Amino acid sequence: MAKKAQAHDHSRDIFPTPDHDHGRCAADAIAHAEAVCAANKERLTPIRRRVLEALLASHAPLGAYELIDRLADAGEGGRPAPITIYRALDFLREQGLVHRIESRNAFIACVHNHASGDPVVFLICDTCGAVGEATGAAIADAIKAATRAAGFAPKTPVIEISGTCAHCRST
Repeated sequence: MAKKAQAHDHSRDIFPTPDHDHGRCAADAIAHAEAVCAANKERLTPIRRRVLEALLASHAPLGAYELIDRLADAGEGGRPAPITIYRALDFLREQGLVHRIESRNAFIACVHNHASGDPVVFLICDTCGAVGEATGAAIADAIKAATRAAGFAPKTPVIEISGTCAHCRST
């Protein structure tokens, strides 16, 4: 019984609670992005920062044209060209700061610190649109073992699972 009371709810690690400190979450992610860029001797230019900040504004994936609309609505520098957004997204993906959600043709900021080649499982809530990013040694080991056994070199080790998050199921 005592162990059950101390059990950690891992769903909180994957999907932030609706009342989490989102400002702190976004600020930590920007600080991490600055550190990654500095370590890689790259620049987090103003447009790259704005794209990342727009993605960090929610935990739902956004398409490139949704990003353009959000940045245009912010009124800083007018409406960016699609190529500008795609270049910023490419850079952010190369730095491991953004992931692409293939099934949604959209992008999401990475708020978990993991190696860029590590397999990632995205849990996509069909109700609220939030995307949880599940990483873990067991998942990574199983995928790496399966790909090695097949003699396969994965380019983008990503799994996407649609369903309903714990927060939506409980409401």
